Amino acid sequence: MARISYDDQTAAAYKAVREVPRDGLGAWREAVRRHLRPSPRMTVVDIGAGTGAFAAAFSDWFDLALLAVEPSAAMRAQIPRRPGIRVLGGHASALPLPDHSADGAWLSLVIHHIPDLEAAACEIRRVLRPGAPVLIRQGFPGTGDTTHTFPWEFFPETARTVNTYPSVEQACQAFATAGFRRDALEQVPETLTSLAEFLDQADNFRRADTNMRGLTEEEFLRGKERLRRAVQHAERTARTETRTNWLDLLVLR
Repeated sequence: MARISYDDQTAAAYKAVREVPRDGLGAWREAVRRHLRPSPRMTVVDIGAGTGAFAAAFSDWFDLALLAVEPSAAMRAQIPRRPGIRVLGGHASALPLPDHSADGAWLSLVIHHIPDLEAAACEIRRVLRPGAPVLIRQGFPGTGDTTHTFPWEFFPETARTVNTYPSVEQACQAFATAGFRRDALEQVPETLTSLAEFLDQADNFRRADTNMRGLTEEEFLRGKERLRRAVQHAERTARTETRTNWLDLLVLR
């Protein structure tokens, strides 16, 4: 059961504000290239594909065949229908795929929504070909200072929710039960929206983001005020600031 009920309104908000602009994903493109070693028409299962931003990116970057598996019908409706992307209903512990049918698995900001990581790891092992990697894009607790990561620097209370997510050690332990071992762990930057744009989008972002949903109204308004002051400072100094976010990439084989 996901921590958020992804209804039509939430899915639309997610599509509008949670997808990282493609030109901000250059470091992710290179990190995926190094660890996945993609070749044209390789098959990758995108587990918890959301609105399909990474499925579309992988298809464009590497000419891969993407199996976009997403449990929410509202989120699936947002995934681009195009050659190279097959959209499927399902979840990490029950993948609608044959044995040994994929050359890699991608899980982006999803493992905190999976109630039984060990069961998911066994199911992922079933559908992957021998030696295929699992790439997990995630903000793991304890691997970075979330209070200095955009946008959490303005909403430090979000750490309260992040700290309930599986740690790197817990994720590795769960996947070890299915025979996976840690191959790499690194932090990857991504370039996000400007401060002013994020201020305009903050209400939608709260609707679509697990961490922001955990804030009280007072905490959210206090964070918006910090953000508003930062925007005013940028305007006074004639700076148009974008923000860099850092997330973890955990690779298992």
